Amino acid sequence: MDGVLVHSMPLHTLAWERYLAGLGITIENLEQRMHGKRNSELVRDLIDPNLPDDVIFKHGAEKERLFREMMIEDGLAQYAIAGVKEFLNRHRDLPKAVASNAEPQNIDFVLDRFGLREYFPVTVNGMQVARPKPFPDVFLEAARQLNTAPEHCVVFEDSPTGVTAALAAGMRVVGVETTPTTFQGIELKIKDFRDPALEQWMSVQTKGS
Repeated sequence: MDGVLVHSMPLHTLAWERYLAGLGITIENLEQRMHGKRNSELVRDLIDPNLPDDVIFKHGAEKERLFREMMIEDGLAQYAIAGVKEFLNRHRDLPKAVASNAEPQNIDFVLDRFGLREYFPVTVNGMQVARPKPFPDVFLEAARQLNTAPEHCVVFEDSPTGVTAALAAGMRVVGVETTPTTFQGIELKIKDFRDPALEQWMSVQTKGS
């Protein structure tokens, strides 16, 4: 979701910076340390590895509340990935899922606020599975709920961690380079969903599925 449906990573970084500043914490290379991780991992990494689970959850929830408030204040339109809705409309017949390390409140926020709910009958978040990305659990659970074999699934990912998880699930991967990224093992790289190479590639995949 983050970096694929919405270009949210810069705002996530800014929200973490602002939240950590309130705790008197400054982190170098923050965005690199964040990419592909869920909040429980980030709180342990950025704040304190020895916090109890309830405090970890509270920190993560408060940061995500700040993130949503900042996105609304900034104006939602600027965070939409170009061509997403058009792409989803073109492929309405294909079953789709959101499989994300994000917290469920953020998934609901993005799907509802950006008008994407109708396209995704299945959502799987990082709190529903035992292991987050880079393990394949979220993708395998999404495929199970879609009643689709993993080898027939295409994953759109913006992070190397997510690509690792998708490949481990036995799925094909399109890298979405919303931020400069080095991908390994993907079949196609796009800047956004307007890329003409995407439809050419998709036509081959759907014929072969």
